[in-house]
Amino acid sequence: MRKTFVLDTNVILHEPQAAFRFGDNVVVLPIYVIEELDQFKKDLSELGRNAREFSRIIDDLRSKGSIKDGVELESGGLLRVAFIDSKRPPDSALTSRHQYDNHILTCALELKEKSPDGRIILVSKDTNLRIRADALGLEAQDYDVIGIEISDLYPGHRELSVTAEQAQAATEMGVLLPEEKLHPNEYVVLKNEAKGGQPVLARYDPASGRVRALPRRREAVWGIQPRNREQSFALDLLLDNDVKLVTLIGKAGTGKTLLALAAALFKVTEEDTYQRVLVSRPIFPLGRDIGFLPGTVEEKLAPWMKPIYDNVELLLGLTQTDRKDGRSHQELFELGLIMIEPLTYIRGRSIPNQYIIIDEAQNLTPHEVKTIVTRAGEGTKMVFTGDPYQIDNPYVDSTNNGLVHLVNKFKDQAIAGTVTLTKGERSDLAEMAANLL
Repeated sequence: MRKTFVLDTNVILHEPQAAFRFGDNVVVLPIYVIEELDQFKKDLSELGRNAREFSRIIDDLRSKGSIKDGVELESGGLLRVAFIDSKRPPDSALTSRHQYDNHILTCALELKEKSPDGRIILVSKDTNLRIRADALGLEAQDYDVIGIEISDLYPGHRELSVTAEQAQAATEMGVLLPEEKLHPNEYVVLKNEAKGGQPVLARYDPASGRVRALPRRREAVWGIQPRNREQSFALDLLLDNDVKLVTLIGKAGTGKTLLALAAALFKVTEEDTYQRVLVSRPIFPLGRDIGFLPGTVEEKLAPWMKPIYDNVELLLGLTQTDRKDGRSHQELFELGLIMIEPLTYIRGRSIPNQYIIIDEAQNLTPHEVKTIVTRAGEGTKMVFTGDPYQIDNPYVDSTNNGLVHLVNKFKDQAIAGTVTLTKGERSDLAEMAANLL
């Protein structure tokens, strides 16, 4: 028997194509979802775009049949819009504070009463609504297309035990490990089984099918040397011109942003591989927002970009005397080596020959990440950094944000690579706070 899925408004706002993700089952949209979406249609944000896109989808379906009775979908499913029986009073268990939520719950309860043998499932990204539904005897579940838990996310590196001969081969021509199913550009710590053998840090080359030891880098990259294995992996990816998309995942203080900026400035100023460094990050406040900010676009962005400025000044090695003399991160910005790009205005652009860093990418939706990556022109490299456990965007969570989506979709592509950093290097205090709090 077909299941019946009743969708909440936030599911549509999260993904306009959500109604087509339920196979050959029945998808029911309470009319109150359409009314609630109407409040978002003029919004210039991602929510507004999703609301408008879904309105066009429903309008197109109307030409194929009656949405009240149900329209057959290509997947074999059925989509219809439902109303509450006008004779039915509001459920006494529901308060009047959540008008649209109450109507959606009542609609689902009515469907359950009319089909006692059927399976009615309310789908919502609102945790509290799912709890309320369960309390009323309704089956409720989250909407999660990706379905990737953080613990199951592809980390980008692993450890393998090898013989002394294999370890030696990795440092020379590379070693074949056919029994291991490695992803393109996956990093491997080759643990030498021989007594006293040193581990070899290596990377899987998809072109040759071999695992090759990382080249030894003695010179610092803009004053930065990797402090642990994971940072060595990250820096290797960041400096590889053939890897066009890099994702760095890790908790606060692991060096994601600092390493990305150091590699970017090295590529721009010393190797002249890219024209400039372009940096951006989503704007979500931590705690209570302080309201509108005055000034130009650059002045408005300044408070949000302070972490970037701090890292740039660290790379410049500015002393207290330098700061008193007026030196700051502005030197690189005035030279045009670094630019700040508001994500608000990135749609429609084509950005060639630049090193792009998107910081705090865990606050982006999958669609926003797609919009950003598709802006990449010829010769552009993109780096996304973030921590899926520190999300400020109320419309995404640790399993369905754009950063996790990007890692999952590109893990088998030769032009992409990812590294998960776990060891904090900011300070002993910061590392302890990240682990204990």
